[in-house]
Amino acid sequence: MLTKRIIPCLDIKDGRTVKGVNFVNLRDAGDPVELAAQYAEQNADELVFLDISATEQKRKTLANLVLKVAEAIDIPFTVGGGISSVEDVDVLLKNGADKVSINSAAVKRPELINELATAFGSQCVVVAIDAKQIKGEWLVHLVGGKVPTEINLFDWAKEVEQRGAGELLFTSMDHDGTKAGFANEVLARLSREVNIPIIASGGAGELKHFADTFTHGKADAALAASVFHFGEISVPDLKQQLKAQQIAVRL
Repeated sequence: MLTKRIIPCLDIKDGRTVKGVNFVNLRDAGDPVELAAQYAEQNADELVFLDISATEQKRKTLANLVLKVAEAIDIPFTVGGGISSVEDVDVLLKNGADKVSINSAAVKRPELINELATAFGSQCVVVAIDAKQIKGEWLVHLVGGKVPTEINLFDWAKEVEQRGAGELLFTSMDHDGTKAGFANEVLARLSREVNIPIIASGGAGELKHFADTFTHGKADAALAASVFHFGEISVPDLKQQLKAQQIAVRL
């Protein structure tokens, strides 16, 4: 059985880690390099670094900060924000990223997924999808959730897989920062419709939510931010609790 992964997420704005609710009302959560080192020590399985204002500000990801984080950790490291070309990814991998996460750029130019998978391998390409439910339909949103599209979540997820993505990072905007649990019904449907691993994001508030998303949501990994950053849940405690519930994790 594949082990389930626990992934802290660093949302970066102006060089600091931030966290909001439903993608707004951001507050400071600390120094990204210090937090990254702490999560590596706590035996987190991976780390995700998202430069959340890069696309909106039409600039590239903070490569120097990526390098500093990479030097502080010894766990797999995914970086996203402002990536729109093979050249962008090359810079990030040279600065210590193991994988990249693309979102808005992939929707605007889906061929980017094919290009990155060809250049670096599918295992390097994570496609992040931010979606919310509008009139009963889950629709993809861009630019940190600010720009709605008419694209159906499930159709896009299938296309992403066909184009060579190695993994999906799905964030329910309706659940993000609410601490009310992950969008498990949607996650379970996604897991039925695609064959690549799915990272659940948005809604973690207590230990039970992680177990629920692995069992009911069929997620392969669970990503969270504020509950880890503000010390509400520790990665080692969470893993011990999951193990006690017969959920396979790496201790």
